[in-house]
Amino acid sequence: MEKRKEGWSILGFGCMRFPSKGGGMDLREIQREIGFAIKHGVNYFDTAYVYRGSEKALGIVLKKNNWRKRVTIATKLPHYLIKSVEGAEKLFQDQLERLQTDYIDNYLMHMLPDVHVWQKFVRMGILDWLEEKKASGQIRKIGFSYHGGTRQFMELLDAYEWDFCQVQYNYMDEHSQAGRAGVEYAAKKGIPVIIMEPLRGGRLADGLPSKAKAIFKKADPDRSPAEWGLRWLWNQPEVAVVLSGMNSMEMLKENIRIADTVQAFELKQKDLNVYQKVTALLNEEVKVPCTGCGYCQPCPAGVDIPGVFRCYNVCHTDSFFTGMREYLMCTTWRAKRTNASLCRQCGKCEKHCPQHIAIRKELKNVSRALENPVYKAAAFLTKGMFRK
Repeated sequence: MEKRKEGWSILGFGCMRFPSKGGGMDLREIQREIGFAIKHGVNYFDTAYVYRGSEKALGIVLKKNNWRKRVTIATKLPHYLIKSVEGAEKLFQDQLERLQTDYIDNYLMHMLPDVHVWQKFVRMGILDWLEEKKASGQIRKIGFSYHGGTRQFMELLDAYEWDFCQVQYNYMDEHSQAGRAGVEYAAKKGIPVIIMEPLRGGRLADGLPSKAKAIFKKADPDRSPAEWGLRWLWNQPEVAVVLSGMNSMEMLKENIRIADTVQAFELKQKDLNVYQKVTALLNEEVKVPCTGCGYCQPCPAGVDIPGVFRCYNVCHTDSFFTGMREYLMCTTWRAKRTNASLCRQCGKCEKHCPQHIAIRKELKNVSRALENPVYKAAAFLTKGMFRK
């Protein structure tokens, strides 16, 4: 299997959804799948403190089979649970114990929303703590995972000398989230990019509408929608690792087969045309025809207009729950909120919109639809976690 950056396999094992049995982790099946993955070249394993039971299960399996030195472990520090460096140290030691190791290869600031929250961490003294961990060898590389817009992502990339980063990216998010522009910017800075949500949680695989599946099948009857999605990512040399939550042996074998046969720049123009057809079909379901160009930005009131519309559209193209979750992550769980109801109705944005969208009207629609009592409760309960 190809290794593009740092010796990492281009296919990474996402450990959030390990197989379960009887209400707990199915360690026997987890061991079988991890063993098969390692045997066939997968060496990047991604977990997190808040993935229930994941760190512990991974640690047990790696220790039992003496596989620790054959893999890269990536896990995450939940900044939203940390109020002091002492708190970070305690949590980190818990992670080492769970993973049954004395070092973490790749340590991420989990779901870092913007540069303001990072600066809050810096004021707390996290830089000295991280550098101490790197000097002692307890942490090898430092990065962050991110959900949000391109501009905020680039600001985070410039805020620290990161060793790597992790973003949501797929052919439907080419111009949203960090987007292609963000991925290429990271690559230019020499920062390896790890990809999460390559298939939008399965939406771009089995969850595609029949018309979209028919487009892919007509182009290549032997290639599944999931394979089309993964190949789109690996076609880009800037992509270092694609994470997949492989919770069945069948999925694991299929993804390894695909990873063993891909290379950068392999897709032809006729292949790229297929993605455009599928994307156009899926975009027919969107409520607001925002392309994410960003000409409406910056908003004087601080609204992330492209980000707000993207989450609103996800409510209709994926599910309301997914759209609401992303709305909270991308506009509200941050030091400076960027949600729709901040709009002051000044109209400055509409003067610059190439799509001639009635932005003020649509922001009101988003606010009515998404900033409901559930949203307000979640926003209130988490308010203190993201203050500057």
